[in-house]
Amino acid sequence: MCGIAGFLDREATADADGAAGVRAMADALAHRGPDAEGFLLDGPCVLGHRRLAIVDRRPEGNQPLHTEDGTSALVANAEIYNHRDLRRALTGRGHRFRSRSDCEAILHLYEERGDRCVEGLRGMFAFALWYGRARRLLLARDRAGEKPLYWAHRDGRLWFASELQALLRALPWQPELDLDAIDRYLTLQYVPAPLTAFVGVQKLPAAHLLTVEPGGEPRVERYWRLSFAPGPQVSLDDAAAEARALLEEAVALREMAEVPLGAFLSGGIDSSTVVALLARHASHPVHTFSVDRPAGEGGEAAYARLVAHRYHTVHHEVVVRPDMVSVLPRLVRMYGEPFADPSSVPTFYVSELARRHVTVALSGDGGDEAFGGYTRYGVVEAARRLSRLPPPLPDLVHALLERLPGALLRPAREYAAHDALCEAERYLFLLAHFTQRDKEGLVGPALREHARRRSSVRAFERILAASDATDAVNRLLDLDTQTYLPDDIFTKVDVASMAHALEVRAPFADHVLLERMAQLPASLKMRGLRGKQVLRRAVRDLLPAPILTRRKKGFNVPLDRWLRDELSGMSRDVLTDRRARERGLVDPAHVRRLLDEHAAGVSHGERLWNLTVLELWLREFVDGRAAMGAPLPAFGG
Repeated sequence: MCGIAGFLDREATADADGAAGVRAMADALAHRGPDAEGFLLDGPCVLGHRRLAIVDRRPEGNQPLHTEDGTSALVANAEIYNHRDLRRALTGRGHRFRSRSDCEAILHLYEERGDRCVEGLRGMFAFALWYGRARRLLLARDRAGEKPLYWAHRDGRLWFASELQALLRALPWQPELDLDAIDRYLTLQYVPAPLTAFVGVQKLPAAHLLTVEPGGEPRVERYWRLSFAPGPQVSLDDAAAEARALLEEAVALREMAEVPLGAFLSGGIDSSTVVALLARHASHPVHTFSVDRPAGEGGEAAYARLVAHRYHTVHHEVVVRPDMVSVLPRLVRMYGEPFADPSSVPTFYVSELARRHVTVALSGDGGDEAFGGYTRYGVVEAARRLSRLPPPLPDLVHALLERLPGALLRPAREYAAHDALCEAERYLFLLAHFTQRDKEGLVGPALREHARRRSSVRAFERILAASDATDAVNRLLDLDTQTYLPDDIFTKVDVASMAHALEVRAPFADHVLLERMAQLPASLKMRGLRGKQVLRRAVRDLLPAPILTRRKKGFNVPLDRWLRDELSGMSRDVLTDRRARERGLVDPAHVRRLLDEHAAGVSHGERLWNLTVLELWLREFVDGRAAMGAPLPAFGG
């Protein structure tokens, strides 16, 4: 993949500061594209590009790319998997290609279709296309949100970049902290699009376009929406056969590369499916990459080895024993805004391992959203069935849940006990680090009014209200595909992988696959309270039985232990010192109680991780000079 940056001035010619800002942004993106750089200055528009060469590695593939007449130029962070079909069709209509780059197809398709060119693209992308003849800039982001794009607009001028840290280098003002975004982060563990942690700086949401002329106002519009309206009725076997065909096609398309290619392998059904399909058609052994936890911490490497052995892959493993006191601040710096998904730690390490051997890795990300794999869907289905029981059985079950021990059951207990709440708020009991009720005691005076707005709840309500799904599980799949998948999963993977100049491709995010699977009813996706029924049937001949029958686990990092042992001193220091207390974002006494209870054995690992990441981020990007455009420290420095 690559890094892109740019600036559009309000004047006829971009000023020197705008051009210098694009250079600064491109320099900050060098880790995303170590192979080449390129720039364009055309009147008010400046484009910058850092290249990781994957397809057409010759100089002809360097960007910016231009049309034959030179009136349009493109910088793209993209892989267009159907570019060969597009090239044949466009060449037949008289277009002349200057390179073998897959991204050049975007330029010629734009000449044919204008902004609707995105509808013909099958792949992952964030790109900027400058149509010089009309003095018009188009920004676009792929349907599933695999590739990021940040932008800011002020006084008729627009800046954009692949990463927030890069964008901050070019802005001629110090952006203010967005307290609504911080409130949502406390709930969700990420800042949802279109927000960023700063006022006036935005993410372009997945499946959206932005168009703007010099001095004009940006126009943002959605070009694709996944429909969960029921499709034609099919049997489980027919649905599985169709899913298998679509998966085989999606994996085959993502083998496109002129560099070494491998795959992440966790031992779960999603990544194992990708490896199985990739290995069956590969002409040489596939490299696979796994992370494991130290002995005694419940690692899953044995499952990954089963698949690696079956398909004779060249298997690589790394045992994650991170020095979290040094690793956590590095991760905070990488992500650029508060991001508290703890699986970013193993994702960082497996990306580092993979980059030693390959430049491209396929992953199983998106499988849970495509096929209904998250455990929380089973909780929702169980609650639906419980609500249909005659009284007093529901009350008896609720009482039993209240008596069951264990922090892992807390979200399920909360969900079951709050059936009077709206669907969105109830679902947040299964997701949130801090629920609306939790924040009543947590937030300080600076955040109190923002927390009362219930922004996360209202945002979820809007998405659910617009959903065309007709059953509870598909409604939540619709919600997760628009929020958790792009803003958490793909953010995590993009940042962690591109820190090592590794491109990661997700076959399960193929929009053709997503569109068809969205039409299937929940009754085909779930058997009882267990998800991925269609997927298990589709690949049952490919995978060892233990992979197909095991329950979803994921790479559960030992947060509770980290925050009682190696991170206990750091978390207590940063959360209770004067700087943290005086911010007014959270109540110091409440935070001390969480710290003390956790040290005494009550599980608050996720919450303390969330708060520690936030405070470290504030010190790096608000207290420090990063938010004022000063150079950021080098990663690892």
